[in-house]
Amino acid sequence: MSSSVKTSKGDKSAEKDALIEKMKATKEEWDAEAAASPDGPDETDALLSQAISMAIDQGKGWAPGEREKYLETLLDDDFIPPLFAANQDELERSGLADAFTTLHDEGETPARNMLESRKKGNESVALGRKNVAKNLTYYRDAVNHYYEAYHWANRITPKDEDFVPTPEELLAAEDEPFFTEKELDEMRSIICANCALAHMCLKNWGFVRDEAKKAVDFNPTNVKAWYRLAKAHQMLQNWEEAGNAIDSGLEQSSNNKELLQLQKLLAEKVRKARLHRQQRERARAERTSRIKDVWRYCKEEDIALGRVSLVATVKDDECEENEADSMEQRWHHHYPHTGQLPKRQQGGGGWTWPVLFVYPSHRQSDFIEHFAEDEIIALRMAQMFPEQEDEDGDGDGETEMPWDYNNEFRCSNLAVYFEVHCEGDDKVIHPDSVERLKDQGSAMRFYESSRALKGDEGPEMANVARCMERKHLHNQRKAWIKKHGSLWSKPDPCPVIQVHPAVTLGQILRHKRSVVPNFLMTLILFPANHPAHYDFLKDHKCIGIVEPKDT
Repeated sequence: MSSSVKTSKGDKSAEKDALIEKMKATKEEWDAEAAASPDGPDETDALLSQAISMAIDQGKGWAPGEREKYLETLLDDDFIPPLFAANQDELERSGLADAFTTLHDEGETPARNMLESRKKGNESVALGRKNVAKNLTYYRDAVNHYYEAYHWANRITPKDEDFVPTPEELLAAEDEPFFTEKELDEMRSIICANCALAHMCLKNWGFVRDEAKKAVDFNPTNVKAWYRLAKAHQMLQNWEEAGNAIDSGLEQSSNNKELLQLQKLLAEKVRKARLHRQQRERARAERTSRIKDVWRYCKEEDIALGRVSLVATVKDDECEENEADSMEQRWHHHYPHTGQLPKRQQGGGGWTWPVLFVYPSHRQSDFIEHFAEDEIIALRMAQMFPEQEDEDGDGDGETEMPWDYNNEFRCSNLAVYFEVHCEGDDKVIHPDSVERLKDQGSAMRFYESSRALKGDEGPEMANVARCMERKHLHNQRKAWIKKHGSLWSKPDPCPVIQVHPAVTLGQILRHKRSVVPNFLMTLILFPANHPAHYDFLKDHKCIGIVEPKDT
């Protein structure tokens, strides 16, 4: 079957070659007759000869099997015709990138196109300034022309710095100018600075900043670009960046009137912004020192630290009804107090820890900022939930908490637990679970992210921290789905360990199965006979009890 197909293709190719040879012979015969004519070849003979030549050349187009291969390519779903390529990668895959790159009108070169586009941009800005009706269309046209000029500038191949043109090249430079790398950077700087000016007229201050920044990167001596960069930061209320741009511009031209006026106008705001930045850096250095101190102490005392995800979604438009709600139900008591750190007591004493008492039966919680390690749990509980006696003295009086409708929160009536986290494989963690902090760097990054997300470092740092946390959450989800198939395949509820009221906080922290999430020790309290207590123990297996040590 295949041999017959090959024979058929060979026959067709042979017929095609024979036809082309016949056309060649006929053309030669007609050309000879026209040349032998007394009047010579007329216009009709010349056109006919040219048409036959084109037909012969086009007849050679497809090699055997080439046409079929091209048709198969067109039918491929991944093939994108070069005219419809949306980016450079798609154009490269089409196989015609070089052909499209070299397409330009006759006589045009990147250098000429760059200069022509720049000229059009300058003319549009001039027309915009002269226009009495303040028509912004001129400035929009100018922006487009400058963008086109920048595009052509990037297409120019620069000459070497030691390039010496010949007289012929100097003469040709009038039609096709050439540039060294330094000259090309200066031209790019001028184009970007002019584009920033057009954006200034449109009050597109973000684009002004971007274009002016490109201009000074290409040529740091461009004073106009420094001024426009400073002006953009002023309008964006980036006071310190505006001051830095002014200072850089004045280093190039110390007498520039526009920069001096702007410096005088913004002097106080720039000073305050720099002072505020210094205060933030000093506070960050102090926090870094504190985190190192906490980490060192925890390593020495075998206290395990952990973290939970600080965000519930990996993108803004993600549906939060499932992930965010489940995260909120479990960890919402933590979030207002995330960012607190244990502290060393003054005078070289022990340490105090932030502690969270959670009451799931009533959906309430209490936060204790300083809970000493040597403090007994029962003493603190006695202060918070004292025994209330009624008139008969039987201890059934009303408690002080307005949400304790049945007066169940009394010290002697409460059961205390802490959850056991980070059991099993620490490499694959469900996004709702606690992840162990394994080194000082991860602890420091988590703490700084928690502060930034609360707004302590400003909106820009909050966005950076949010992106980092979303990436971390995405990696957690990806690893969990790879191993378990779905996020719905959640781990079993974590086990718990009961806490005897007579133990100290330090004994709980140093328990071999205790992990402190978010630097915040969390204790769960239930009234002993409450239905929620029984339901909790059905879901969370109690695997032990922390008992007081003999002193």
